[in-house]
Parts: sequence; C-alpha cells; structure tokens
Amino acid sequence: MFKRRKKHQYHFNTKSLTFEKVKVSIKEKFKKFLYIAAAGLVFATVVLLIAYNFLNSPKEKMLQREIDQYKLQYEILNERMDKLDLVVKDMENRDDNIYRVVFEAEPIPSSVRHAGFGGADRYAKLDGYDNSKLIESTTKKLDILSRELYVQSKSYDDVLALAKDKTKMMACIPAIVPIKGGALKIGSGFGYRLHPIYKTLQMHPGIDFIAPRGTPIFATGDGVVQSPPGNYLTGYGICVVINHGYGYETLYGHMSRRVVSEGAVVKRGQLIGYIGSTGMSTAPHLHYEVWKSGARINPVNYFYNDLTPAEYQKVLEISSKVNQSF
Repeated sequence: MFKRRKKHQYHFNTKSLTFEKVKVSIKEKFKKFLYIAAAGLVFATVVLLIAYNFLNSPKEKMLQREIDQYKLQYEILNERMDKLDLVVKDMENRDDNIYRVVFEAEPIPSSVRHAGFGGADRYAKLDGYDNSKLIESTTKKLDILSRELYVQSKSYDDVLALAKDKTKMMACIPAIVPIKGGALKIGSGFGYRLHPIYKTLQMHPGIDFIAPRGTPIFATGDGVVQSPPGNYLTGYGICVVINHGYGYETLYGHMSRRVVSEGAVVKRGQLIGYIGSTGMSTAPHLHYEVWKSGARINPVNYFYNDLTPAEYQKVLEISSKVNQSF
C-alpha cells in the first residue's frame, strides 16, 4: 500500500527567487476552523429554518393527517348534533302542543327548556389550542342537547303519570249538561248580556238553564263540594261549588234547595240540588259556571259527553244570542 503524502503549501519568494514552504500557525489554523464552523452553522440554521417552516417530516405529516381526520370527525359530529337538535325540537313541540294539551297540562316554559349554563370559565380549559373554537362549539352543543333531552325525559315522566291518571281525570272534567234535557233549555249564554235587575250590558260568566222550580240538578263531574268564594255568596242565592281537581271547578246557582254539604264527595250525574230562583233572579233557572285554573270559561265547550253533533250545534246557536240573563 502507498501512504498518502501530506500536501504542503508553498509560496514564491521574489527576493531569493525560490519556493518556500508555508508555515501555518496554530492560531491561524484555529481561526480557519472557526470560520468554517461558523459558515457551517449558518448554513445548517438556514436549512433547518426552511425545513421547519416549509417541509414536514414523516412524523409531522402523520400527525397532520390525524389532526385533519379529527377536524373532519368534529364537523360530522356537529352536523349529526344539528339533525338531532331538530328531532328534539319536534319532540318538544309535540309534547307542549299535543300530549300536554290532551292531558290538560301546562306546556313547559321555554326558559326551562333552554336555560343557559352558569360560569363564564366553563369552557376555559378548551382555550389556547389551534382548533379551540371548533372544540368549544361542539362541547356547548352537546351540553345544551344533553340538558334539553333531560328536561324532555322528565316531561315524558309527567305525561306518563298523567296518562295513568287519565281515567280519573276524564271522570272529573265537567262534561255533561247539569239538568236532563237542558241542552235545549238555555235561556242565556256566556258573554255580555243584559242584567235582569240593572238592565245594563254586563259580562255573564256562565249559562242559564230555564226549567221549572224543583227540577233536579246533577254534578257534571266527579269532585268534592266546597264553600264558594266570598264574592260569590251575593247574588247567587243557594248555590253549590264543586272542586273537580285538575284545575276545574263548577258553580250551580239560584237553587231552591241543595242536597249535598261541604266536603261531600260526588260523582258525575249525582243529584246535588233543585232549581229555584234564590238570590238575584227573576225566574226559576240554573246559573251554571265552569272555572279552569281560576278563570271562568264558556261551559258550552264542555257539553260533549251527552250531545250529538246536531244538538251541540243547536246549543252553540242558542248560547251565542245576546239577550237578557235571568
């Protein structure tokens, strides 16, 4: 083998006209090394900056693919929750406007269904990331949807309890005419009518049934006899008030005699008294009122248990006439 001969540098001496060997000091060698190292460091830094900002390593490319996949899944999840929210809104609408109406229950207030979440920093732990807004909005949707489903679930529990109690409730709702054959004996209906004594147009909060003195009066629904409020004692003479539960009460006024006392439990169709002309009355008749949650409503809307469609239409025509109450 041949040994590689070490290369030496020479320079030409113009005075002696000879080539002389260049001697490099350790200091100069160190400076040269530093220059080369600095240049290499600068070059390496430039290469790393370009690679870091414009080029991705295989691992970074793999992580980026995973992030893109996560973002896609979040977007799909948001779309699915939007569709699920429409289903929940439909359930809420059916609950408030169908199921609760059927069972005479008040709808759930919107403030309860869509109540907000307390705490301004509830989602603070999700801040500070590149996709914080996406993650935060998805989490909020999920929280709101969870609350709405919880409220709806509790509402269905209430509706189920109402359904189980439906038979009892239907027996309690005032649903018949309080005197036999009274559907066609209406003398004055619900609305503004001439007062029989003062001859002025006043609100008539019930229906007057014309019948001979002593005609039997029957409870229109199951309930408990209670004392009438103080402001009803004047003018109605001998009267009976029945609390049917479920927000319903009925009043039967101007009786000649009552046969049930306060606290008595009565059934629909049970005799409670007889027609008379006591109180502010000009002729024997029954003044009948229906109250729902404390408000007086038109009793004709509840004559559906013992009337044919033709009879009901006749009742509507008679009760709608503006005449004098009795």
